[in-house]
Amino acid sequence: MGKKEIVRMTHQRKIILEELRSVTSHPTADDIYAMVKRRLPKISLGTIYRNLETLSVLGLVQKLEVGGTQKRFDGDISNHYHIRCTHCGTVEDIFTEPIASIEDLFKKVDKYKVTGYRLELFGVCPQCEQ
Repeated sequence: MGKKEIVRMTHQRKIILEELRSVTSHPTADDIYAMVKRRLPKISLGTIYRNLETLSVLGLVQKLEVGGTQKRFDGDISNHYHIRCTHCGTVEDIFTEPIASIEDLFKKVDKYKVTGYRLELFGVCPQCEQ
């Protein structure tokens, strides 16, 4: 997808985006497929994957590529952090202000123009802890 290419907000993309933004669970493409299928029964899993990729490239969703697991998607594109349970794979938002000292450190990176970053913490969720 080129920089100058105009991408329409199709009905399918709109529904996918609405469903993704209605949850905070950071669903996988398969999860989103199940959610969207209730509203668009004839949609295919391939269509979900292609549209999620397009929405990610357009900056309308975040694609979370966490090590060793399926990609997850986040409808919240604001700068925020995540924590992932190392037992069950659940991903949740961490509700805190961006850490200024880390952001200041990134400004000092030589040779690169930093355009963004992701910070992910690992731990054990309360359900797995029990």
